[in-house]
Amino acid sequence: QLQLVESGGGLVQPGGSLRLSCAASGFTLDYYAIGWFRQAPGKEREGVSCITRVSTITNYADSVKGRFTISRDNAKNTVYLQMNSLKPEDTAVYYCAATEDGVCSMWPVEYDYWGQGTQVTVSS
Repeated sequence: QLQLVESGGGLVQPGGSLRLSCAASGFTLDYYAIGWFRQAPGKEREGVSCITRVSTITNYADSVKGRFTISRDNAKNTVYLQMNSLKPEDTAVYYCAATEDGVCSMWPVEYDYWGQGTQVTVSS
């Protein structure tokens, strides 16, 4: 089966850092653009960042620009989200998703495959 599995979430203090990983199985990740999304309690799912097939284009939500960095290692079939200077407002379940269209989209409807999510909690 085609699967995406997120890992790396957890509890961190404000100002701390986490690196999330999105590992793919059942398909070759370099055929897909990848997006990171998050959903906080009572909020709609929002786009955080995205990256094209060969990393030529990346996009970030205004709320995370300068703090988060998306990258991919196609040889390892993995995409990463490095999160620095974390704030309580970053608390959410984080999801990665893949689209065979290969575009860098911040809209959930563009994506075909989704991971199960990983919880990130930023609290003192």
